[in-house]
Amino acid sequence: MALKVDAEFAKAFEPFAQALASVPKAPVFDVESRVKGMAAFVSMAPQQPITEGIEATDHWIPSSDGTSIRLQQLSPVTGGQEGELKPCIVYFHGGGFIGGVPEMITGYLSQLVAATDVQLFSVEYRLAPKHQHPVPVEDNYAALTWVSQNASRFNINPSRIAVMGDSAGGGLAAGVALLARDRGLQPPLAKQILIYPMLDDRSDRDLSSVSKYAIWHGDDNRTAWKALLGDKYGTNEVPAYAAPARVEDVHGLPSTYMDVGSLDLFLEEDLIYLTRLAAANIDTELHVYSGLPHVFEVFAPGVSASLRAFENRKRAILDL
Repeated sequence: MALKVDAEFAKAFEPFAQALASVPKAPVFDVESRVKGMAAFVSMAPQQPITEGIEATDHWIPSSDGTSIRLQQLSPVTGGQEGELKPCIVYFHGGGFIGGVPEMITGYLSQLVAATDVQLFSVEYRLAPKHQHPVPVEDNYAALTWVSQNASRFNINPSRIAVMGDSAGGGLAAGVALLARDRGLQPPLAKQILIYPMLDDRSDRDLSSVSKYAIWHGDDNRTAWKALLGDKYGTNEVPAYAAPARVEDVHGLPSTYMDVGSLDLFLEEDLIYLTRLAAANIDTELHVYSGLPHVFEVFAPGVSASLRAFENRKRAILDL
């Protein structure tokens, strides 16, 4: 049976689809054009302000090579009571490893913080191709360890910290979880929340029948992975910390939540990865949203599937 598009989403997305159709496709491996196009397209999406009662605070911390990177902390204005230890999320934004900043998703994340009373630290990691692997994943791992080591300062229970990310950020979250396991982070990471994660540099999928709605295409994917991996792209020398689907052993990874749309380029790689975790007796939760493409909730936040996704993600955080 042919792929189908969720009717409610299709109606909401139609203005963006028309705008997309008028934009010339960038050649494969043209990073600069894609970054500009991505920024312009994201600016068209409904803008969500920071939720009332949530404040944003910046922290500058050292990465593994000594470079200062920024963390945006989102927390309830009232804060936690002294001695009251709560869970925490360390978040990595999407953007295909080549674009994006925490602010592009601050509004949405502030809604999750308000709904869960769980504070969140969003990382401004360095981007490819200027900073290829392992810089992005090491920046994010440095953020995780900094939050863990400073847990008492923020009334965080260090045994209830999760990593979370969307798209490329979801892939980075999975890579950070592997690093945390292999480097013996203590306390261990409690959970990984992977939102349509970008996990496998070898993946491709024919979405030509729904190309009008397929926001992330094969050429975009190849460009992004080449930017991150450089000369290792297309070889068998790609590290699992860069492309977590390549990891040989998934034992010891934390409880995992994942969601993805059925029209997402990453659907198959995501299902394969989560199936491997389940086969290793790791606690898993999966939601596949029928008829929806990559980043569906960004461009149609009010449709029923986007609202369901928010509730499922909220519950995944509350279960920490």
